[in-house]
Amino acid sequence: MADSKPPKINENKPNSEERFPNPRTWMLWALGIFMVVMLFQMGSSAGQDSAQKVNYEVLQGWINSGAEIKGSIEYPPPNSSALCTITGYRVENGKRIPFEFEDKLIEGREKFLIEIAGFQPKNKSTLLTAFLIQLLPILLIFLLIWFVLIRQIRSAGKGAMSFGKSKAKMLNKDKNKTTFKDVAGVEEACEEVSELVDYLKDPKKFQKLGGKIPKGILMVGPPGTGKTLLARAIAGEADAGFFSISGSDFVEMFVGVGASRVRDMFEQARKSTPCLVFIDEIDAVGRSRGHGLGGGNDEREQTLNALLVEMDGFDTQDGIIIIAATNRPDVLDPALLRPGRFDRQLTVNLPDVRGREEILKVHAKKVKLSKAADLSVIARGTPGFSGAELANLLNEAALLAARSNKKSIGMIELEEARDKVRWGRERRSLAMTDEDKKITAWHEAGHAIINVLLEKCHPLHKVTIIPRGQALGATMSLPKDDVLNRQSQEMCDTIAMTMGGRIAEELLTGDISTGAAGDIQQATNMARAMVTQWGMSEKLGMVLYGEGDEYVFLGKELAQGKTYSEQTAQEIDTEVRRLVDEGYQRASKLIKENRDKLELIANALLEYETLDGKQVEDIVRTGKFNPPESPKDVDPPTGANAATPTADLPKKDKPRLDDGLGDPAPAAP
Repeated sequence: MADSKPPKINENKPNSEERFPNPRTWMLWALGIFMVVMLFQMGSSAGQDSAQKVNYEVLQGWINSGAEIKGSIEYPPPNSSALCTITGYRVENGKRIPFEFEDKLIEGREKFLIEIAGFQPKNKSTLLTAFLIQLLPILLIFLLIWFVLIRQIRSAGKGAMSFGKSKAKMLNKDKNKTTFKDVAGVEEACEEVSELVDYLKDPKKFQKLGGKIPKGILMVGPPGTGKTLLARAIAGEADAGFFSISGSDFVEMFVGVGASRVRDMFEQARKSTPCLVFIDEIDAVGRSRGHGLGGGNDEREQTLNALLVEMDGFDTQDGIIIIAATNRPDVLDPALLRPGRFDRQLTVNLPDVRGREEILKVHAKKVKLSKAADLSVIARGTPGFSGAELANLLNEAALLAARSNKKSIGMIELEEARDKVRWGRERRSLAMTDEDKKITAWHEAGHAIINVLLEKCHPLHKVTIIPRGQALGATMSLPKDDVLNRQSQEMCDTIAMTMGGRIAEELLTGDISTGAAGDIQQATNMARAMVTQWGMSEKLGMVLYGEGDEYVFLGKELAQGKTYSEQTAQEIDTEVRRLVDEGYQRASKLIKENRDKLELIANALLEYETLDGKQVEDIVRTGKFNPPESPKDVDPPTGANAATPTADLPKKDKPRLDDGLGDPAPAAP
């Protein structure tokens, strides 16, 4: 049986160095051409007739007869017995006849020879100089060809030959200073990947028990949770080689380039074992095969096939650990996720309240905080924030403090930065008419009063009619703790709260406006999710409907139809309509019973623009409003700001159903 070990990848690979001679070869060619030309010139000189020996009388006779004579004269040193030498030729019948004159100079001869027309003192290097002058044009042409043509051809050849080379970059510990101390909020993930570092430092610790380190770890999580940062920390902690590459670096317009780059990347990794290879955004090349528009010879599928073979094929070697990151694990090919390729899936979730506080402390080392700044308050007020959003929050707070010429960052800047990151910057310069302000104030007052009156709604944080981002106003509620589960009654109260704005508007003007577009979208999505996903409808029961509502071209079946009948679809629509209508009726009844308090809240908003949740609760409880001394006297929140803005947002800019509520469940389609 023949040896099954395949040849090395680069063994039969064409090399640009072999296709084009190196500079030393070109130097040898140039020297060879020079020697050939020199021999040709010497042969031409040797092939001439031997010079005629003449004396003074013969030379004088030629001159007197008017013969054409050319040549050079070499004078002897003064006061010496050396001979004067004349080398030249005369032209007779169009033919050159060389001659040589050699004799002592006498006073009369010297004057005569000097006056001979065309004679110049002889230079010993005349022959070499003439040869170089003749060779100069040839050298110039050769250099022109070299720099203009040959160099371009060689560079083009190198580009073509290196097109399939891997773009993986090897990180140097001197440049990468990130360690596990810079990663916070994902302690479990750090413990998982720390095993890789321990294995690279002490392999015998695992091998003596027969254990094998995972060949691959897939880090999964929402965007901004620190997957790439965690990989950089591994590179900073490990003493082994660390190669980093993005999934999009494998993809090119030419077929076969991606697969070639995969093979070249693993070839480089084998030379540096043990080592780590990090592939960011692996879903760019790891999507499920056999679906979508591409055929069997699709470039992306060839790249994925090469990756599968290199990770676990015939010619695999220990010592190469693959770490990949993605936020779309649902579209990856099943063959890529099996044990032996990616043995372990590491989930990097959004941080909890303690994790958010640790992340804020890490990023706070780079800014100057005041002593009164309490990061624990900001951590409780930012549920659902990722690590990237928390870093952006501190950066925005630093910019706000610098704009106000402050020496440090206080709670006011941190609170404003939090609202700016979540909902956008305040737009106080927006030109609103008094009528628009009044409608907005009543709209937000309707949300606020229902929020306070209903028991299951999250406590009200604040309500404002200051435009922020795309919204003309916002009513912000906050949970006491991070929300991990949501109850049916809680969501029914939330639907009723979203209906309060439209009801208050209609009560004021006797008409309705487009200001409730975002509220209607949010209530409908929540009601549909309750019916089709969460089994909260007694009529339809605990059945999942709509599992075929997937995005196209994500590795799923394109022609998959609905999994329920048209009659069931009609029943779903009826149940969704019932939930929304019930919420509307509850909110309408409460607002009509408390119209005086609603009007008081709206008038206070028109005067002060922003009210604290405690002030709204006092109005609902006592029917009186105690105005603050200054709008700045509003205390910072002591809970988590998980508000859902209920002002009119365009559909494309409306936050997700669970935005800020901490609900891990996805919104309904």
